[in-house]
Amino acid sequence: MKSKLPRLKKSVFLLLAPFVLSCVGLKFTANELKIPPNFEGKKAALNDAQKKHWHLLDLAKDSVPGMSVERAYKELIKDNKGEKVIVAVIDSGVDIDHRELNESIWVNSGEVPNNGIDDDNNGYIDDIHGWNFLGKITKENMEVVRLQKKEIPGSDAFNKLEKARKESLLKKELELVEINYMIDKAKVSDSILSIALNKKSYLLEEAEEISPKTFSVMEAIIFQRFLTERNLTLNKLKKYAEGTKTGIEAHYNIDFDGRSLLGDNPEDIDDLGYGDPKVMGPDKKDADHGTHVAGIIAAKRDDNSGSKGIAKNIEIMVLRAVPDGDEYDKDVALAIRYAVDNGARIINTSFGKGQSPHVEWVWDALKHAEKKDVLVINAAGNSGKNVDPGYDKSFITDEKDGVEIVSNFITVGASSSSYGEDQIASFSNFGKKNVDVFAPGDAIWSSVPNDRFDFFDGTSMAAPNVSGVAAVLRSYFPKISASEIKQILIKSGLPIYYQILDPEKGGLISPNKISRSGKMVNLYNALIFASNKLYKK
Repeated sequence: MKSKLPRLKKSVFLLLAPFVLSCVGLKFTANELKIPPNFEGKKAALNDAQKKHWHLLDLAKDSVPGMSVERAYKELIKDNKGEKVIVAVIDSGVDIDHRELNESIWVNSGEVPNNGIDDDNNGYIDDIHGWNFLGKITKENMEVVRLQKKEIPGSDAFNKLEKARKESLLKKELELVEINYMIDKAKVSDSILSIALNKKSYLLEEAEEISPKTFSVMEAIIFQRFLTERNLTLNKLKKYAEGTKTGIEAHYNIDFDGRSLLGDNPEDIDDLGYGDPKVMGPDKKDADHGTHVAGIIAAKRDDNSGSKGIAKNIEIMVLRAVPDGDEYDKDVALAIRYAVDNGARIINTSFGKGQSPHVEWVWDALKHAEKKDVLVINAAGNSGKNVDPGYDKSFITDEKDGVEIVSNFITVGASSSSYGEDQIASFSNFGKKNVDVFAPGDAIWSSVPNDRFDFFDGTSMAAPNVSGVAAVLRSYFPKISASEIKQILIKSGLPIYYQILDPEKGGLISPNKISRSGKMVNLYNALIFASNKLYKK
């Protein structure tokens, strides 16, 4: 019996080894990626496959400044399986039936579906996949208009806000005229080329081969090329027109009251029990933003049917709190608390606004997340502005009076597929103090409702790219804390191009001038940094 005991222990250890490894973390011996001196990125246009997956590619191997996701899976992760990670997406709602996401949606095991009972006693009835804090609301005012409503009509404060509101309305009206002009021109140019080619559907390359080219055909080709280079389509232009109309009819309409559909008091954080469990919202098509965000993080990686997510072993907890318009501080604070209290390890917040009248509620929620070791990954905003202290703030933020109030909050700016002076997306907010890192956010291909896919731009896309990378780290290195994950993401990134366009003054500047790190997030390096931290050399 004695002679068999060591063998028994060894066999038991071998059986348990994969489990032990998954609980501790993978160990990598590879060297971190570095950018060679005088390295030049890809000069030729991206092909169709690269356009759809550029954010997953590798600068050294593909000459495209993605996050080295595919390389990390091939060379480091391989077939290793990590722990399940719940990522909360606080957004416009998610199409939970989408073929790329339906297997990755969080299910609340403590709740019995549709029985009208709060089975798990968490304060929310039938919250199977999360919670809809907006109920039937789809459109809302901007926060500045809600603030104006609180002022006395005719007062100096009211009149000042009224002037700004009317300026915003005029801007939207002019924008709508311009978009409608582009829609008309897109229809006319498409008709001209269809007649010239004698076919309804055609490629731009076919149109460019038309000979001889009349002036009208040349003009049509030029305009269609203009649309193609900017990933614009007739449907997308129509969508922009609808969004601009919403700006006129709801965002800056002082007589519009979207909150009346909900019936709660948005000025009272203790007025609970509102909303419903329908996380897609009243109309699935309005969940396009949240569906796109969720797809970047968790779309199926092992098929070729559409988009490809970053992380495996992911469950997306859906928290609908962002309407078409500005979100309420109350909804954001309660959504963060819901995520933390129901098991999320990462929260993605791809939204923002210029005013936050109840910022303390949100800060308290962030502190709650910090205490429970939950990482919050935030979009820097799309106004092309400096968001450092003393400049234009974008909420939510972890900065108070120039000081970070929590250690678990990371703010992400957007980069483009160009490794050069224009690497930072022109729309991205920036800040040496308040923007931590950059990540791909320009022309990102991902899921949208009803099993479709599309290119979206924004720091809203950059944040979930980082959330996906963070989810991989938390899956394979579950013992590393949220604040440590933040530091790994910042320190392990690859440097942004050594000189970039100055978004404020023009000319060229160091990338260290527009973010804390001057880096772009990189999964390959982040895995190595995490491994080195756990298994110190």
